[in-house]
Amino acid sequence: MSSLTDIERLATTRRQFFGRAATGIGAAALGALLGKDLQAAGTEPLGLAGLPHHPPTAKRVIYLFMSGGPSQMETFDHKPALTGYRGQDLPESIRKGQRLTGMTSTQLRFPVVESQFAFAQHGQSGAWVSELLPHTAKIVDELCIIKSMQTDAINHDPAVTFFQTGSQIAGRPSMGAWATYGLGSECEDLPGFVVLVTRGTGGQPLYDRLWGSGFLPTRYQGVKFRSVGDPVLYLSNPPGIDHQQRRRYLDALNAINRMALDESGEPEIATRIAQYEMAYRMQTSVPDLTDLSAEPEETFRLYGEDARTPGTFAANCLLARRLAERDVRFIQLYHRGWDQHNNLPSGITKQCKATDQASAALVMDLKRRGLLDDTLVIWGGEFGRTVYCQGRLTDDDYGRDHHPRCFPVWMAGGGVKPGMQLGETDDYSYNVVADPVHVHDLQATILHTLGVDHTKLTYRFQGRAFRLTDVHGNVVKSALKA
Repeated sequence: MSSLTDIERLATTRRQFFGRAATGIGAAALGALLGKDLQAAGTEPLGLAGLPHHPPTAKRVIYLFMSGGPSQMETFDHKPALTGYRGQDLPESIRKGQRLTGMTSTQLRFPVVESQFAFAQHGQSGAWVSELLPHTAKIVDELCIIKSMQTDAINHDPAVTFFQTGSQIAGRPSMGAWATYGLGSECEDLPGFVVLVTRGTGGQPLYDRLWGSGFLPTRYQGVKFRSVGDPVLYLSNPPGIDHQQRRRYLDALNAINRMALDESGEPEIATRIAQYEMAYRMQTSVPDLTDLSAEPEETFRLYGEDARTPGTFAANCLLARRLAERDVRFIQLYHRGWDQHNNLPSGITKQCKATDQASAALVMDLKRRGLLDDTLVIWGGEFGRTVYCQGRLTDDDYGRDHHPRCFPVWMAGGGVKPGMQLGETDDYSYNVVADPVHVHDLQATILHTLGVDHTKLTYRFQGRAFRLTDVHGNVVKSALKA
């Protein structure tokens, strides 16, 4: 019978074998397996070999995610004919037995309700925009407004997860993680993927996994900036530790980690080294980023006075511009509170007031600084709202349920055609009748602007190759400049 020593020797894993091999084919194989993750300089990786796949039109992305599902009928999908249908049940020929949420499936009636807000055409493009969005109305000639988005999910968490990761099931890498994994970062002193969440809005929860790295190395996960205390946790030195002492501590810790990396070949150790070094550099770069004292008064007139208050959507939009100036690859803003199942007129008025000016200001600010041409800005939520009223319909109040069949998203800059409206819905804003755009189509288009072929950016995990768009998705070429 074999001794315990022999069994242990036979049980040595391939990773241990390659990790302990100092020369020859073992070292070569280890390098091939781990690739960029073995970079020990502590800087963000330069991306995968062979990327970008084609010349990019965008260097970076700013995604303004309106969590909760803004109503298309109160924002960009003008349906004047609905006035004549008010109070009538939604025809079965329109609903076609489509799935309902548990919140309205037991309703005896589905009374149609039009928007109580006025619409007008704006710009040379003649885009219809609600009176709730007066600042966005001024920049419509910079926007490609997609009115025909569709999703597979009907409830918030799977719908948000689907937009952020390409899957309704938690655990996949987020879009920003895919982008930084494939393309790396051009900024040495800040993370390649930064997340900003509006403070104090309430609404549906947002979990860290929405900007996580999934099965990709954790160095590609988004770094959430806070509005209270240190912008990033543990950024400040502990009491009694100065900058020089921290440098010596990190040097000693990195030496230990490198020994462990040489021994085991574990990619997460390389990630740990890189993150420690990034945190050290961020002690200087983050305070400079968040110090708005040098911003002129005109900036705050543009974004609104809320931009002076950390954690507001306006302040986060201003920080997004400053992050774009520093070449951060992917910048994700989340603003909650769009889930108006009841009291929609008052609720959506509040949300639009909080986001309209700053969203438009960001586009204008990027343009005047010469950054819009190579920055893709996106605005939109996880789904739209139903044309029928949820709950009791009154003369001045109504609510709307979740609706995945059609809803709006707009894009600007980064190679997108400006002054364009794409897609059409039926008279009830219930079904797409022209140019449908699926979530995976939007994701494929975002990667395309970054120079990435979404079918080729893959990662092998648990025996199969995964990608952001799963096995679906087509680039929306009609939304892009030739």
